[in-house]
Parts: sequence; C-alpha cells; structure tokens
Amino acid sequence: MNRNIITFSKNVFLPLTTVCRNRCGYCCFRTPVTDHCIMLPDEAGRTLVAGAASGCTEALFTFGERPEEEPGFISMIKRAGYDNILQYCHAMCEKSIEAGLLPHTNAGIMTAEELEYLKPVNASMGLMLETTADIPAHHNSPGKKPEVRVEMIENAGRLKIPFTTGLLLGIGETMQDREESLMLIRDLHKRYGHIQEVIIQNFCPKPGTRMDGRQVISFDEMCVVIRLARDYLPDDVAIQVAPNLADAASLIPCGVNDLGGISPLTIDYVNPEHPWPEEDALRRSAGNYVLLERLCIYPQFIEKGWYSDELEPLIKRLIKHLSGQVTVS
Repeated sequence: MNRNIITFSKNVFLPLTTVCRNRCGYCCFRTPVTDHCIMLPDEAGRTLVAGAASGCTEALFTFGERPEEEPGFISMIKRAGYDNILQYCHAMCEKSIEAGLLPHTNAGIMTAEELEYLKPVNASMGLMLETTADIPAHHNSPGKKPEVRVEMIENAGRLKIPFTTGLLLGIGETMQDREESLMLIRDLHKRYGHIQEVIIQNFCPKPGTRMDGRQVISFDEMCVVIRLARDYLPDDVAIQVAPNLADAASLIPCGVNDLGGISPLTIDYVNPEHPWPEEDALRRSAGNYVLLERLCIYPQFIEKGWYSDELEPLIKRLIKHLSGQVTVS
C-alpha cells in the first residue's frame, strides 16, 4: 500500500430503518416503531438516482439491528411490501446496482446464511467490532456482545466478503482493550484475508443519550491508537478516520491513509450534528499527500475476483471512471 496516498469514497447514506433491538448508551440513531421509521422504496430509489447523478460510486445501506424483534415493526415492513428488512435491503441493493452505485451494507449482526444472501448484491460489507470489552454502554444490547460480533466478522471471512470493521474509542474501554481488539482483527485478517479497512472512530456524545456529557478522548490518545493500529495491522489493511468527526489533517501523520466515505447529497444519520466535509476540504486535509477517490471494494479484492457476476460490469465501469483521476496533491 502506497503510504503517500490518502483515499476516500463518495457515497449516499440510506438508513432503511432506524428501528433497532439494541439499547446502546451512546446512540441517537435508534427510534421506536412509528409510521416514519422506514425509508420507503420510492425515497430510496430517488436517493440512489440522485447519488449517481452527483458523482457518487457507493450506496451505504445502514439500519437498526434485527428490527423485527421490536413490536409493530413486522407490520410496518410488510406495509412497505417486504417480509423483513434483509429482503428489503436486497431489493434496494439491486436498485442501487441499476442506478450505477456499488452497495455496501452495515446491518448489524447477521448469520452466515444472511451474509451469503446479501453477498451477491454487495461489493463490500461491514460491522464495527467497537471493542472486545464488556462495557456498561452495551448493556441491553444483545448484538454488541463481543463474541457475537467476532463470529460475524469471521463468517464474512469464510465467505470471502471484502469487509470493514473498526474500534469506537471512548465508550468505556481501556487501552489494553483497544490493543486486544486490534490484535483480534489482525488475527482474523491473517486467517481469512478479508479486512480491507479498520476505522478508528472517536465517540461523540449525543444529547439525550445516557452518555451525554461523557468526556471524549484526547487527540494524543487517538493518535496512539492509530499508531498501534498501523503497527499491529498488515500494510494491506487501510486505517481510516471519519473526517467529519476528527481532525483528519492532524491524524494523517499518525498513520491514517483513508478518510472513509463523504456524501454530496445525504447527511451522516448516525452523527447528524457533524456535516460531511466537501472534497476540497479533504484535499486540504491531505496536505502534501496524494488524495485519490476509491470504490467501496478495494483494488486487491477486485484483483482476487471477490465479487459476483452481477457486480462485475458496474465495477469495471467505475474503475474506468476513476482511472482518469489527476494524481497530484
């Protein structure tokens, strides 16, 4: 991996539902079941078409985990025309491909069978490990048990799914927990070779949540974790920070080489108080590094052929589209 290059992607963010079975102490994304808790197909379709017209290459599908476990949700998803949220996601991924955007799904915990179901219509998928520690912030959140999350990341490796994971810093874990989490990700990647990027994300307190007012980690502490990630993880794994949550320009010298996805069209629904930076701002953050746009499936996985026949024409077309980038800082 060229250490002089900083990458990013352009996406549209589609929260298919905000209903979730988990009760994380820091989350403002989750809502109860209401008449407006599902992004309806027409709105999703318009967003996909507009995203492609805006020059995006990725559709980021995110939704609450196992929303069917929440009373009333099943009738809501059936009203939208689908039996469950994964069936709906699969259909929207197909619409995404038709519109010219590569799907990337973050759905929370899924079984191996569910991962296999979504694999043909996703260029990549993701699940934040967050931490291997058992912390109060994750109480009453069955999907945040570390062993459950590790099992899913491992299943994604067995299925050869290009995968994104990462750490959430400042939610009650220790530095030892962070090192343990990084070593676990390293070992999973050594076994399966499927981790394409690891996000080092700083927790941002949300008003009205149980962790509102909690002290955030310092820049120095975050830089230490990024350096540890770069030391522990192989060179073919990108280290990413969210440029709308952290000072990317200052953190790049710590070992960051990817700035994640930004959107010219949609907000960050998980951190709505933090607007995405524009591409020019990313370029300024990159400084003397070369800033290049990438797809949501990294080049090494394209070379390995870790994608379905359904995705192949779009991947090849988008590669050609990005190949004309000016490679100067």
